[in-house]
Amino acid sequence: MTKETKKTHVSEKVSEKKSGLHRTHVSNVKKETVKELFDLIKKKRTILVTSIKNIPASQFQEIAKKLRGKAIVKVPKKNLIFRALDNSGEEIVKKLKEKIQDSVAILFSDMDCFELSAELIKNKSPAKAKAGQEAPDDIEIPAGPTDLVPGPAISELGAVGIQIQIDKGKISIKESKVVAKKGEKISSAVADIMNKLDIRPFSVGFIPLVGYDSNEKKLYSDIKIDREETLKELKTAFGKALPFAVEIGYICGDTIKFMIQKAGRHEMAIEKLMNAQSTPNTPEVNSGEVN
Repeated sequence: MTKETKKTHVSEKVSEKKSGLHRTHVSNVKKETVKELFDLIKKKRTILVTSIKNIPASQFQEIAKKLRGKAIVKVPKKNLIFRALDNSGEEIVKKLKEKIQDSVAILFSDMDCFELSAELIKNKSPAKAKAGQEAPDDIEIPAGPTDLVPGPAISELGAVGIQIQIDKGKISIKESKVVAKKGEKISSAVADIMNKLDIRPFSVGFIPLVGYDSNEKKLYSDIKIDREETLKELKTAFGKALPFAVEIGYICGDTIKFMIQKAGRHEMAIEKLMNAQSTPNTPEVNSGEVN
């Protein structure tokens, strides 16, 4: 290629860029990825954007394995999923881009958003503590035998206020000890002890951020479903609602027996009151003679 030819070639590229005709090359692999994502968007009922921040690779694989048959897990590059969402042709689907930041996985499923979210909460994995993390609750080292042998561990346990004794060649903890209170930052010494005792106070998993239901044509942003906590709240609400319903006389299958018992008590109280009112007063009789 002569100098003149090179110069012409460069000037053509410059003019293409200026006129907006310059196009970047897209590899076949990227095209196939976009097509696969586009097909999943069109075929699956639910698209769920989840955070996978701070999840170790081993636990990510473990959770993804548990979701097989329930959801397809993808961790695409941001520009590729954006292109697939834009190609969907639906404005509401494009809004998912607002929640797609770094460290996210996209789940595609035939389950609805809330069922899938509950499944993610159920499949959380216990995780070890790291220095500097905030304790999610009071963390207690329970009393009892351990697999630790006497040695440096004795002074390490003593440094965090744990009383020990040696039993059959192993360290045994005399009394339970709270080593970190809820909201407190975990020290490196406490984190080391918990790791040695295999105490895992944290749980990691996919955190639902936003979901799209193609059947309902709706986006759902508050979809963190904790089954155990929800059941606990429902039981508490029912416990408060039942006596209130009985008090106001609301009749249903749950209240009828209590209302009958209440009516029976009222009947007994009224009967007792009426008996007391209908009994004549006995006149006093004087023992002296009447003139």
